[in-house]
Amino acid sequence: MKIYLVDGTYELFRSHFGAPSRKAPDGREVGATLGLLRSLLMLLTTPGVTHVACAFDHVIESFRNDQYSSYKTGAGVDSNLIAQFPLAEEAVSALGLVVWSMVEFEADDALSSATARFKNEAGVEQIVICSPDKDLAQLVSGSRIVGWDRRRDMLINKAGVVEKFGVHPQSIPDWLGLVGDAADGFPGIPGWGEKSAAAVLAKYEHLEAIPADPQTWGLSASRAARLAESLAQHWAEALLFRKLATLREDVPLKETLADLEWQGAYERLKDVCHGLGDEKFPGRVPRWRER
Repeated sequence: MKIYLVDGTYELFRSHFGAPSRKAPDGREVGATLGLLRSLLMLLTTPGVTHVACAFDHVIESFRNDQYSSYKTGAGVDSNLIAQFPLAEEAVSALGLVVWSMVEFEADDALSSATARFKNEAGVEQIVICSPDKDLAQLVSGSRIVGWDRRRDMLINKAGVVEKFGVHPQSIPDWLGLVGDAADGFPGIPGWGEKSAAAVLAKYEHLEAIPADPQTWGLSASRAARLAESLAQHWAEALLFRKLATLREDVPLKETLADLEWQGAYERLKDVCHGLGDEKFPGRVPRWRER
């Protein structure tokens, strides 16, 4: 079997900006939620898709905000989108999917923890992480754990990570520690760009392994000297940013592998769709649970 782990936060954002606006009978904006339901149903009705789970940032802030005050928050996010998170979780759960609603942790931590838990289970042929987010690239392993950008229909395996970022998956947190991640609100180290970080980490893999003497880095002497000086001055920040970019594997997920198998939608989905103002969607669902 293949396990499909969906970044529900990313999917909801994608639907918000890609799906048409839609008002529920009570006046609420629900276009993103309806777009998400359609997208997930398309996934569930794809041949070979049997085991699926979906993780959401139930609240945008997480434990990382305590570690770095400028880490991403909900500031600036459309209130119509923020308001749909609980609704989206309810709708996806009614569709019959396992939903992980993260409060202390982030959705990406749930996907990381699920990957760690299920990757060695008997019968698991592949884990497909449904998101193009940079930080999730650290989870990729060979062609057995891969990323999938559903919008572009692009799979990325280990070789793809190396081609895209210039480093192996295990170096992605270090790479982000140097270059930063604007989406998550941390800036990286002054002077370090994607190419310079890739060139150095491709050779040394992790921050601690980078020699203090920049003459061995394989860059021009003047450039390497500037980067070495910046790294020395901002060493504590580099370690902090790497920590922020490192996904956790200890989220307490209670579901077993069997729980991830889609058995069909719950009857309550019809009530959810009625509240959303879409009476036609349930008619497209091919499987329903008996109870």
